[in-house]
Amino acid sequence: MARLGVLAGTALLAACTPAPVPVDPLPERHQPTPAACSPEGIRITALGVDAAMGLRAMGLELVNCGTGPYALEGHPAPRLWDADRDPLAVQVIPGARSITSGFDQAPRPIVLRPGERATAALLWRNLVTDPTVVASDGAYLEVSPVAGRPAVPVDLDGSIDLGNTGRLGVSAWKRDDRPAPTPSAPPTAPDATPPPESRL
Repeated sequence: MARLGVLAGTALLAACTPAPVPVDPLPERHQPTPAACSPEGIRITALGVDAAMGLRAMGLELVNCGTGPYALEGHPAPRLWDADRDPLAVQVIPGARSITSGFDQAPRPIVLRPGERATAALLWRNLVTDPTVVASDGAYLEVSPVAGRPAVPVDLDGSIDLGNTGRLGVSAWKRDDRPAPTPSAPPTAPDATPPPESRL
């Protein structure tokens, strides 16, 4: 009887002990993926924004990620949308004469071999000159290499804050002859071969 009582008490305690609550595993941290190569064989990425006294300059890099030569001459053709994905009415100015000086070099023909790059810049001023006009911020960007070619989506780190100027200057593409960054080599695995004396 004593043994039966002990077993009954153990069963009762087990019944009263709350079952462990399953814990969902932590979600994997999202790793940013590089921009995909477009069907045209190019990739366009933003290089960050320099800002000084209301003037903004954002670099663009175009890489020939295809398998053949890519001919390029002219200015990039950007399009902007706000945070609600509504298109923004923007006056795109080849060069930037009405915005700033130093970006009005005439375009030259470029032929990029696979892996070669070209750069350009978007320029604007964050000014509010008319309180009756709502300031616009571009949250989404697409860039055609030149007008008439298919557009490529470009990820932005921040917004293109045009104020209410509605103007966006673009410099001409130019070849970037700097060597492309090489990926770092993976660490070498340690040698698992035992020393000679341990094999005796």
